[in-house]
Amino acid sequence: MHSDQINPDSNENQDPNNLIDQFFSSKGVTIPSDFKSGFVAIVGRPNVGKSTLMNHLLGQKLSITSRKPQTTRHKIIGIDSREKMQAVYVDTPGMHKKEVRAINKMMNRAAHSALRDVNLVLFVIDAYKWTQNDDLVLEKLKNAEMPVILVINKADTFEDKREILPLIQERTKLMNFAEIVPVSALRGANLEHLSETIEKYLPYQPPLYSFDQITDRSERFLASEIIREKIMRQLGEELPYDLTVQIESFKTEEATVNEKNGRLKPACTYIDATIFVDRPGQKAIVIGEKGAKLKTIGMDARKDMEKMFEQKIMLTLWVKVKGGWSDDERALKSLGYSDI
Repeated sequence: MHSDQINPDSNENQDPNNLIDQFFSSKGVTIPSDFKSGFVAIVGRPNVGKSTLMNHLLGQKLSITSRKPQTTRHKIIGIDSREKMQAVYVDTPGMHKKEVRAINKMMNRAAHSALRDVNLVLFVIDAYKWTQNDDLVLEKLKNAEMPVILVINKADTFEDKREILPLIQERTKLMNFAEIVPVSALRGANLEHLSETIEKYLPYQPPLYSFDQITDRSERFLASEIIREKIMRQLGEELPYDLTVQIESFKTEEATVNEKNGRLKPACTYIDATIFVDRPGQKAIVIGEKGAKLKTIGMDARKDMEKMFEQKIMLTLWVKVKGGWSDDERALKSLGYSDI
């Protein structure tokens, strides 16, 4: 992924074959010679606002969010294409010291692997709280070969802007950051400045992805993540951590016209998904009394899917017990988990 800086005036950029390739890869958008693109890893401890930050930088929701730590379990790429820049963000699971189970170890390895071959790193911290997990991330970044921008989240909660200056001065001593940018990921404050700062550190090169692509993840994966988010939001403190979602079937029927009455039957995607829990008691929690919670989870997930996929969704959910799945590497891989 990593690329060296390219001179925008080089003959290579003006080669007719290169220009034709750029035209078609960008869906007909003419790419200026000073275009920049690159990979940007977003790292930090759990529950510090990394996914919220990426969603706001993209201008749309891609990564799921909740108040629960370790909501993000996978590396997720989000692509922000602009007139003169394409930033490919890599949202990562929060780095944490407690590696009790296989899933925790896999999440940490996934976060660490995101630091390979990227052009830039955003290290996201909380303006009010520094933990041992922040120290863990910092140690991983001290020997980084690429620039690291320190992003101080929740900076908008300071009543007086001068209050944040001592914090910035203190954090400057931690390591040689390329830049320090205070933001509010939740409110989207100062994110345009952050985006401009990111652009400064990207190399001159053509887009890495098509302009109409927002992620490298499949619709099946996005559907499973939406369901998992709705479970987390619906169950709150009752949520069993040993819970995951697998899409069993994902079939789309194209729009058709009824030959008899000429009416249009809109396109529809039929999704069957299984929610796996670790113990029978957890199954009852997810289903709820008379199936009420599972029904609400399904309705909320379907609404978000219809908005994301821009078509009608028919969603069927099942809840099954799969004991010990979160501490079994083979089971994790069969459920779509990866450490790369």
